[in-house]
Amino acid sequence: MDTLFFAHRGSSHKYSENTRAAYLQAIDEGADGIECDVHLSKDGLVVCHHDPTVDRTSDSTGLVAEYTLAELKAMDFTGVVPSVLPAGYGAENEQLLSLDELFELIEAHGKSVGLAIEIKHPSPYGHLLEKTVLQVLAAHGFDPQTGTAGSRGQISVTLMSFEPNSLRYLARTVNTSLLCQLMTEIHPERVQQLIDSGDLVRAGVYEVLYRSVAEGIELINAGGAGIIGCGVAWTRANEHLVRRWLEQGLKARVWTIDRPADAQFLVGLGVGELTSNRPAELRKELEQG
Repeated sequence: MDTLFFAHRGSSHKYSENTRAAYLQAIDEGADGIECDVHLSKDGLVVCHHDPTVDRTSDSTGLVAEYTLAELKAMDFTGVVPSVLPAGYGAENEQLLSLDELFELIEAHGKSVGLAIEIKHPSPYGHLLEKTVLQVLAAHGFDPQTGTAGSRGQISVTLMSFEPNSLRYLARTVNTSLLCQLMTEIHPERVQQLIDSGDLVRAGVYEVLYRSVAEGIELINAGGAGIIGCGVAWTRANEHLVRRWLEQGLKARVWTIDRPADAQFLVGLGVGELTSNRPAELRKELEQG
């Protein structure tokens, strides 16, 4: 198939998201790409983790930004999808990775793979997050014009964010064809509800998600991002807009696709990249269908 399958936070249906095991499973299954999320730790290192807090994904609580990498590694991140870790997939205290370690893991396996890095905002460090990500990429041979990285140019890097200002910052040095504007539908009442409840961390995240649509459409139309990164529900609701962008030559990477019916719809629409928690199974189901 011409369709590319990206493993959403690794093969996160089998092993807990954004862990060494999930990434290794994705590589072993032959995923075309790996999607990861990044924050800065207290000691200024780029950490692969989705939420701004560790509450949902670990045996601890608190903001990622309030812990050093060593402190984060001491936590257990295997509980989201409880499973026995195979030999070679690392012990429980080896599951959380820095972005630098994720590059090393991919290098060690020698396979050509895409790496879609989602930069998470709001960040207490502002654009220091983007700056540090670019420093890690440079250390691994990243070409900001072509997106190639790795010792043999075997890693194809793209950068994603819901925050349009993140992509505007990256576009100063990175080819916009490598930038993906993420979008999903959030109602403003939800943001206000979170503020009223005192959950300011989630309120900040939802405010970015809410702005991602109007500002994201504007950014894409202005040529500020070469990849459309919308959710499947948003894609179905805005099919005419996605079709127009595809006709203009933009790429689309739609998430999170676990049902064959959604995948078939998107492939028929002309979407070339699907992000899935179960990329190997989804590919097989489409090929057999």
